[in-house]
Amino acid sequence: MFNGDRKKKDDGVIVLSSTKPYECGGKDATLDTKAPKTIKSNKMALFSVTSALDMKLCDGKPRNEALGFVSAFAAPCGEGTFLYLETSRSFARHDERDSAWALVAGDIFPTLVDIVNKFDLARENGYHSVTHGLPQNFGGSIDIRYDGGEKISVSDNQGPIISNAAAEAIKAAFNKVMSGEKVSLPSVDEIDKICYDAERKTGFTRAKLTIRTDGTAVNEKEANYGERTYKSVKDVGEKTVAEIKKIIARTGLLAWEHLPEKEYRIDDDKTLTFVLRGGGKITVRNDVVVPQEIGDGFFKIELEMATKH
Repeated sequence: MFNGDRKKKDDGVIVLSSTKPYECGGKDATLDTKAPKTIKSNKMALFSVTSALDMKLCDGKPRNEALGFVSAFAAPCGEGTFLYLETSRSFARHDERDSAWALVAGDIFPTLVDIVNKFDLARENGYHSVTHGLPQNFGGSIDIRYDGGEKISVSDNQGPIISNAAAEAIKAAFNKVMSGEKVSLPSVDEIDKICYDAERKTGFTRAKLTIRTDGTAVNEKEANYGERTYKSVKDVGEKTVAEIKKIIARTGLLAWEHLPEKEYRIDDDKTLTFVLRGGGKITVRNDVVVPQEIGDGFFKIELEMATKH
């Protein structure tokens, strides 16, 4: 696994193999020699594991009943924990994957600490590999962080990065907690207004979508790019409003308010504020850590309010 050109950088990273940029079939691989292979902390702060699975190892199950893919995410979120789980059986198409998110009151992290230790998920810590030209990701990634600063970071798009048994244990743990007590969230039908705010060094963009009782809405926008401020008011049809609500529900946007921030950000400061009919509001940022599978939620609402209308 670790064959190649071993060039050690000052930060402890060894270049195991390198290719010309995007050379088809070439592999770029590195190993962080300082990444711990044993985690001392037992207080987890973030869990994100995605992996295709080895269908030659079905643990005695028929191939059409064994897991072929798992993606699991857990992050503290206010008084609860935000969870996302996506799985599929062998030979299942991408659109046949089962997925769900939940904001739960239960604490899944002690169980996940045990799973990490039992299945030694830190054994390849610091290894990152990309094989160019593959038709899809046949592997996955691990991003697990602990309160003390320790972390497990692994990625490889060529083959499974966790065992089938580990995947089954992760799935069982998530299903158990996600079937338990939930943190109460408002329905998307309780949203009266959505306010979008983007602050840039050279100006701003602000938009307000006010939903009418007939299911249509009006979108008021103003954008400043340094010298002039442009304003517009446009009607939004019932079909588009319904699609916006569908995006909010699918991606769990109303549960994002207290998710942890990303370590690094590359975008401007942006927020979405959902004003509720019965009073109260929920404000979410664009820089929170969220599963990739539902991370498009913020952008799609932004696209509707700040670009299309």
